[in-house]
Amino acid sequence: MRDQDFGEQAFYREARGGSRGPLEGVRVLGVTKVWSGPLATCVLADLGADVISVELPEKRDGQVPPVIPGTELSWFRESVHRNKRSVALDLRADEGRARFLRLVSTADMVVENYRPGTLAEWGIGYDDCRRVRPDIVFVSVSGWGQYGPKTREPAYDPVVQAAGGWMAQNGLPGGSPVRAPTFLADELAGLHAAIGGLAALSHRDRTGEGQHVDVSMLDSLLFSSSGLPTLAATGAPPPRLGNETDFVVPSNVYACSDGHVYLAVALNKHWRALAEAMGRPELARAPGYRTNEERLADRDGINGIVADWCSARTVREVLSELSGRGLVVSAVRTFAEAAADPHVAARRTLVPTRLSDGTVVPLVAPPARFSRTPTGIRRGAPAPGADTAEVLAEAAVPERRPRPGKTDRADHADHQAN
Repeated sequence: MRDQDFGEQAFYREARGGSRGPLEGVRVLGVTKVWSGPLATCVLADLGADVISVELPEKRDGQVPPVIPGTELSWFRESVHRNKRSVALDLRADEGRARFLRLVSTADMVVENYRPGTLAEWGIGYDDCRRVRPDIVFVSVSGWGQYGPKTREPAYDPVVQAAGGWMAQNGLPGGSPVRAPTFLADELAGLHAAIGGLAALSHRDRTGEGQHVDVSMLDSLLFSSSGLPTLAATGAPPPRLGNETDFVVPSNVYACSDGHVYLAVALNKHWRALAEAMGRPELARAPGYRTNEERLADRDGINGIVADWCSARTVREVLSELSGRGLVVSAVRTFAEAAADPHVAARRTLVPTRLSDGTVVPLVAPPARFSRTPTGIRRGAPAPGADTAEVLAEAAVPERRPRPGKTDRADHADHQAN
């Protein structure tokens, strides 16, 4: 193919003007907090859905330090609440419940990530919602799922990583277990919640039937563990390999004189190319080196040869020597370095976005690109409750201000973050 066939203009040549995305026209209510639920609704909002985040009036969900430099806004909330509208309702009070159920009657989907049973206790659970919208898709995200011995137990992302075997698998051989630096279980559960909700919407469109979708952080983490739980369950638990894999050698992080590179040699022809680049062409087809099976039998020896070659060179020199040879290699970069990559700029992966205080900061764009119905970041995260009047007016729900000194019942137990 020609280089111009890979250009941005060529990809979007049939794009619809003014598109919000392929989910334009779908309305989603999010009763969510912290990360897994807000991430699920963020994915749906990025795809063009009208996502209304319903927040308890006294809560400031996602206001987690640190703040974005130059603002008083949390990176946490700004990252995952963009493209949404925010409504403040006390869902534990009669008036708040009634308004919420009125909104449900106008919605296609509800997404929540409170402890199982909490919304039912407030009178806005699945059965309550289906009474006003029989075909509603109701997506519940929780640590352990809607049934099972641990259903009512609290959960945070690292606890699920520990319970799911992931933490024990992560880290260097012989070292301590290490959690993922990102909210991995939350992220995966949020993605599966969005996928499950969309599948349920497709079923509803074909049959008219709504349903309850149950997404567990534990299930999501086990599913997304590259099949390793199957090996473990059948008596062949995988070893902890750190930066290596159990089926390819060399495949590791190697220290250079000024940083690190990651190099993976998955094909024998790539080993031959690497041997040539290292000035060791005799290793290309030598016994003990020529096939991956032979190299697997001498992991430490092979790693030593590659490590010695890299250590005498800078990262730039290693990449220069290996470029054009078909090898899979990259500098090990920080997030700041990745954000400055010209390829990231060409992909418009970081989008300058105006926040609620007027500050413009780069937010990460939706990862899926649609040639016909392009997506994007339409607005920054709203301040909590910023869109209450607008949304209630659309649903013909009169907004009433609380009388001075009057508070609604709030004798509820605080629930865990998912």
